[in-house]
This record gives sequence, C-alpha cells and structure tokens, in this order.
Amino acid sequence: MSDFLFVTWDGGGNVPPAAGIATELAARGHTVRFIGHEGNRRQLPGTDFTAYTRARPFASVEKNSLLAHIKMFGDRGMGADVLAELDRRPADLVVVDCMAFGVIHAIERAGIRYVLLEHLYDEYFSAKWLKGPIGLGVRAQRLAPQRGLDAAALRLVASAPELDPAGRRDRPANMVHTGPVVTGTPANPSEPTILVSLSTYNFPGQAAALQRVIDAVAGLDARVVVTTGPAIDGSALRPSSNTEIHDWVRHGELMPEVSLVVGHGGHATTMSALAHDIPLLILPMHPMLDQPMVGRSIAEAGAGRMAKKTAPSGQLRPLIEELLDDGPHRSAAAALGAAIRGARGAATAADRLEAVVRDEVPQS
Repeated sequence: MSDFLFVTWDGGGNVPPAAGIATELAARGHTVRFIGHEGNRRQLPGTDFTAYTRARPFASVEKNSLLAHIKMFGDRGMGADVLAELDRRPADLVVVDCMAFGVIHAIERAGIRYVLLEHLYDEYFSAKWLKGPIGLGVRAQRLAPQRGLDAAALRLVASAPELDPAGRRDRPANMVHTGPVVTGTPANPSEPTILVSLSTYNFPGQAAALQRVIDAVAGLDARVVVTTGPAIDGSALRPSSNTEIHDWVRHGELMPEVSLVVGHGGHATTMSALAHDIPLLILPMHPMLDQPMVGRSIAEAGAGRMAKKTAPSGQLRPLIEELLDDGPHRSAAAALGAAIRGARGAATAADRLEAVVRDEVPQS
C-alpha cells in the first residue's frame, strides 16, 4: 500500500474533492494524510492532519483582500512546511491543490513527484485564473505557474467534461477529467423543498443576498432550508414563515429531499446538486471567481438559471417559481446527474493516483 500526502488551503469548495478522493484511497488500504491551514482542521474531521506553521495566517471566514489571496497562493512558507513534513515522513505521492503555487514551486524544485488536483473547471483555472490578477500576482512573486503545471505527473480535473469547455477540446498530455468528486441519487422530495446555500466563504454582500432570497420565497408552498456557513451570522437574518436557518447542514443528507438549489455557483455545491438531478438558480457572489462561468454553463445546459447577487426579491421570485415547477430544466439536470454519477469521480481519481504510483502513463 502507498502513502499519500494531500496539500490544501482554507478555502471552502476546494476541500471536499480532496477529502472524497482521500476517503476512497483510505478505503482501498492506503495511508492518507493532509497538511493545510488551521481552519482546514474543522473541514477534515477524523483525518491525519498537520497545520502549517511557517505559512502566513489565512482564514476563509475573514474578509480577505485580493492582495491577501495573492500572497497566500504564492506563500513559500506553505512550501517550506510541506518539505518539512515530507522530510519528517516521506510520501509515495503528493497531491497538491492546483492553486497552492508556493507549495508547487517548492516541491517541483526539490524533485518531488506530485499530482495537481483541479477542483474547478480547467477552462476557468487555465484561461481566467492564471491569466488574471491572481496569476499575475503569483508571477510577481517570482513563481512560474505554467512550469508547475507542466511538471506535474498528472493534473486531475475533478469536474464534468460535459460542462467544462476545456473538457471538449484537446488537453495537455498530463491532464485528465475524472468527473466531479460527489455522490448522489436522484432526489425524491416528499414536499417542495428549496436549499439556499451561498458559500461557506466570506464574500461581500452575501448576507444581503441571502435576505433577498429569503424574502423572495416568503409565502411559497415550499420548505426552505437556508445554510449560512461560518462566515454569516444567521441570527441577523429575517426568516419567513416557511424558512429554517442553519449554520450548517450536511448537504449530502439533505439533497435527496430537495427540489431546487439556490446557490452561488461554487463548483462543489453545484456538482452535488446535479448529482441528485436537482436544477439550480445561481447567484454568483464574486465576478472574478469561477462562479459566473459555472452559472452560465448550467443555464446553457438548460439545468437552471443565473441572476445577479443584487437581484431584488421581486426578480428572484418568478425564477424560483419556474425552477421549482416541472419543465425541461428537470430533464436537463437529470441527464447531467446521470453523467456525473456514471463518472465515479472519487474512484476514477483514485485509480489515476494509484497508476501514477505504479509509474503507469495516464490515458485520457
């Protein structure tokens, strides 16, 4: 059996795919451990976890500026921590979050074999993120992102090629789409149920957007479950009579009873909803992230709609009513759900990682 070290950061939707793949590897008898920010500890309960000590402080619940993100993604202290962990306890393979370029820089130059885990559309990561302000900021720290991508033994894109434009084009030889690392069965709600979840990350205007959604569903003949995450104080929201507000609910347990998800376009939540054949209304919380691209792809696939996070309740109400009802959006969501379940994302990713350890050449 092999020893895998997963390297992550305190983000939100970046963690579940890594955790899902790690769980699959552990079930196969491999040794799996994580290193990340202290905030990752609560996201990875029961795992063998080590927190960074040399890395600069970073927490997703804080209001982090663009500059703070750039410094974190290029943080050489994270790389030093990973090298120290590997010196303490070597691994057969290191699986690194694709955005942690301070780590990628360190291990690539140390000659350590690694795999990159892309937890989002590669179209966004390669064409937008790396070429935008964060990618430029990483380069300004004298890091070489493209070199890090090219040197990876494998780039695992844990996303749906049916939705990711990069999945429908020629890809680099070391890149494969595994399908999203989510599980699900077709939802079968006993009553109309709406899940409202606008990220565990702290985005500007998020609380106000949640309130507008709550106001939009007031009086609807539906159960409405709102999850705020650690960044939003749920007690400050004004619930309607059909709304229940929770700091946290395990989405995987709730989604089999859900008819519609109102989300922010976060990749993890979106793919989980589709894995349960659930259509979505997407309100992107940040224009520079992948959320607008995810929202457009869902709308173009016919599996939901997208609106601005500042959309008033009166504009949201008819969209929610439309998507809560029957229609072609449900068939479109079900078709995507079948493809996602069939991809077996966690198992496929684990297969690929085992092949890298065996020095097998990946086949796309």
